[in-house]
Amino acid sequence: MKNVLIINGHQYYDVVAKGELTASYIDTATNFLEENSFTVKTTHIEKGYEIEEEVQKLVWADYVIFQYPVYWMSMPWLAKKYFDEVLTQGKHYASDGRSREDASKTYGSGGLLKGKYMLSLTYNCPVSEFDNEKGFFDGLSLDEAHIAVHKIFQFCGMTPLKSYAVHDIFKGDLNLDFELEKFEKVLKDNFLLD
Repeated sequence: MKNVLIINGHQYYDVVAKGELTASYIDTATNFLEENSFTVKTTHIEKGYEIEEEVQKLVWADYVIFQYPVYWMSMPWLAKKYFDEVLTQGKHYASDGRSREDASKTYGSGGLLKGKYMLSLTYNCPVSEFDNEKGFFDGLSLDEAHIAVHKIFQFCGMTPLKSYAVHDIFKGDLNLDFELEKFEKVLKDNFLLD
């Protein structure tokens, strides 16, 4: 059996961010994974957590899904605080990777975690802004626009799975059933074909 940790990085703001959309994605992922014989643990950052328990969950996990809404082009500040607190306990990397004795060991190569991770994002930004030289993100792909979040996991030794994002969530015409079908397809590709 494979172990999956789902981290809920949502942060509540009345009117604009109550958490229902994030919960829909986490419920879909949990049901999909459990139906396919994965063991699932979850952390809902906003509801509180014990640092040492989270340290151990990351060590336990073969896979991590980090589900979060994009606030001001990155993760909510409570999610950043979570990573700052949990990843500074010395259990997820041996060093920054460099060695005075071996110049081939480079920065960022000291991670101890060997699992894989998936980013799953909820966005008000339209998909057309990515991979578009004239777009807001200056031609960056979705993953390039979230390089800092990717590097958190990669610094700890994890490798990326395909990311997922739902866009235009405030436009008023979001077809959630259709989007969750797309999400489930990404889950199949990431977890059943891996």
